[in-house]
Amino acid sequence: MAERIHPETTPRNEQEPSHPPAPAAAGTYVIQIPKDQIYRVPPPENADRIKGLSRRRRKSRSTTCCCFRFCCCSLLLLVLLLAIAAGVFYLVFRPESPNYSVDGVSIAGLNLTSPSSVVSPRFDVSVTADNPNDKIGIYYERGSSVEVSYKDVALCDGEWPQFYQPSNNVTVFKTLLKGSSIELTSAMRKDLVAAQTSGKTVPFKVNLRVPVKIKVGSVKTWTIKVKVRCDLTVDKLTSQSKIVSKDCDYSVKLW
Repeated sequence: MAERIHPETTPRNEQEPSHPPAPAAAGTYVIQIPKDQIYRVPPPENADRIKGLSRRRRKSRSTTCCCFRFCCCSLLLLVLLLAIAAGVFYLVFRPESPNYSVDGVSIAGLNLTSPSSVVSPRFDVSVTADNPNDKIGIYYERGSSVEVSYKDVALCDGEWPQFYQPSNNVTVFKTLLKGSSIELTSAMRKDLVAAQTSGKTVPFKVNLRVPVKIKVGSVKTWTIKVKVRCDLTVDKLTSQSKIVSKDCDYSVKLW
């Protein structure tokens, strides 16, 4: 009896996928690598290369740290040397602050009886500059300014004279300050008239800005800006006016 031969069937779990994979594009390659050949750590032949790169990185970090420490030490050394130099300078020269004061004011041109509110005042200001240092001189340079104001309104201005003041010297000089066509407000004019008629004192502000150079031995410094501010009151607004009170201070700008 003839034996029936059945066609060989494929198990369900081994059936081919219903959609075959898309063919690779022209000019491309597909490389399949077994899982047991994929390394999560560098292969042995690259281990020495990785160690060499690590040594270079550690050496670079060490060099950077050394440079940073060198810069910090150099900066600290420079600060220490400057402090020592300043201490030696102070012990040798014993510098003292100069003193400035306004000692006299002569006023003209403030005609408050005129109906016009425009005035052209003139102030003849006497200033005393005292240099108490034994080994330090002061050069008063060009570019100075002196200004007199009343209630923040500039009345007149002028210049500080240019001269050299030696050590242990007191210099008194006068500077003429002029104002042209200064318009007073009605309130200012009223206050000035009231003070003039009642005998009250009148407050003014004197501002001085002077560029100076300090001479230490044969060395002359760069230009230093000195600002002097004086709040003063006078008894009258005439050429015979006298200063009743004054308060002066100054500041120095090194750069």
